Amino acid sequence: MQKTFTDLTRHALNGATMGTRWSALFYGPSGFDPAPVHTAMANAVTEVDQQMSSWKQDSDLNRLNAAPVGIWVELPKQLMTVLEAGLAIGHASDGAFDIGMGDAVTAWGFGPRQADEARIKAARRERRYPAYDILELDRAKSRARKHRDACFDLNGIAKGYGVDRLTEIALQHGITAGLFAIDGELRAIGTQPDGYGWTIAVEMPDLTMRAPHSILELQDAAVATSGDYRHWIEVAGRRLSHTIDPRRGMPLTQPPASVTVIARDCMSADAWATAMMVLGEERGLALAEKLGLSALFLQHDAGSLL
Repeated sequence: MQKTFTDLTRHALNGATMGTRWSALFYGPSGFDPAPVHTAMANAVTEVDQQMSSWKQDSDLNRLNAAPVGIWVELPKQLMTVLEAGLAIGHASDGAFDIGMGDAVTAWGFGPRQADEARIKAARRERRYPAYDILELDRAKSRARKHRDACFDLNGIAKGYGVDRLTEIALQHGITAGLFAIDGELRAIGTQPDGYGWTIAVEMPDLTMRAPHSILELQDAAVATSGDYRHWIEVAGRRLSHTIDPRRGMPLTQPPASVTVIARDCMSADAWATAMMVLGEERGLALAEKLGLSALFLQHDAGSLL
């Protein structure tokens, strides 16, 4: 017997993680108990945060950051997965996405410390090497080592991975259709009960208001947006984006207002949205076309371009 729309109960779960909130929206049959799903999802994103946070001194990522050059550090397999993806996307983007920017992120006040002029000067002066050239991974033994001193930061990819973990937990509990999110990173599986995809709003890049710019219908795909209008600092009357230019160790000075990327998994969408911000519209669109990525660039003065 085929179930009807009225046979299903809507479940909306959420909780705190990574300085923001996670959410899960799905429909279950009458009598379905969402409590075990909520517990498993909360544990999953807590695990991601504990492994990959640059804010928690005892995180596995910060153990790697604190390790001496040349010393192998055993790491959880989840963290290894994200490091591997970060290096691969860094290489594919020719360094536009770089997980080795932790020193610059912290120096400019976007990490766990206040902005520091001496650290800013050091970050800009230091010769920079892309993370894929200085971090070696040994997946077989689940370990990594640095070949140069570096501070790794996963803020541009960890939330997306967290969304993928929410999705995995849902599937493990027999949920085959739903929408899962952490902040502005989302992933959809299946369709809504009416057969349509999940409706996603792309936000207007406006600091003074929250309003949709356009609407996406998402099915078995992920979407992430990176922009310069929510997290920024002001220097000498000039607003600077939280996205760091890997070439110069400082915030982007003329980035797009926002970039939205659609990919199969949220970890990739998250990282590529950051890479596209760094690349800019012309180079970003060319690379997106080459790689088969869907990217939406919004500019401060000209609306949007596909």
